[in-house]
Amino acid sequence: MGPIVIEMPSSLETDRLLLRVPFLSGDGRVVNKAIRESIAELSKWLPFAQEIPPVEETESNLRNAHIKFLARESFRFLIFHKETDEYIGTSSIHNIDWEVKSGDIGYWIDKKYSGNGYMTEAIKRLTDLGMNQLGFNRLEIRCEAANVKSQAIPEKLGFKLEAVLKNEDLSADGKTLTDTYVYGMIMKDYEEASVQSFDV
Repeated sequence: MGPIVIEMPSSLETDRLLLRVPFLSGDGRVVNKAIRESIAELSKWLPFAQEIPPVEETESNLRNAHIKFLARESFRFLIFHKETDEYIGTSSIHNIDWEVKSGDIGYWIDKKYSGNGYMTEAIKRLTDLGMNQLGFNRLEIRCEAANVKSQAIPEKLGFKLEAVLKNEDLSADGKTLTDTYVYGMIMKDYEEASVQSFDV
């Protein structure tokens, strides 16, 4: 029957955060506002943020993400603060290979919430989901070599730096070659890292 029958929660919780699938009307408006307010920072690292998208484009993107979630092709979650209901950022497990049982983790955060450990908390929860609930054999996080803030998350959660790929990709604006850091986690690393608890 394939992975489409795999049981998946539509929301996840941490001490401070709620991660949920983008399925509500108006999610596009909320996410688009965060992109607009953080465009200067996001444009350094993300190809989709080279210009501010129309709200309709963001809404369409999120609805497609919901379809992929239902098809078990990728799992995108919007991150909200549990007490204030403020949107903080987006995290996902994508490039899933169900035969190998592996996937890549990606994320971005609204700049005004950066520095509070929220994204580390969210990615810890996604790591738990991948390793414990989905039984993945491998999770991977890739970061541009210059993106120190992004690298701090896998390093804090016990991912291993497995490779530095020279001239592996283009910068977000497509103008220069960049190096890529590849962080990996297998079950042995997960157990050794004890990612069930950490200081934000």
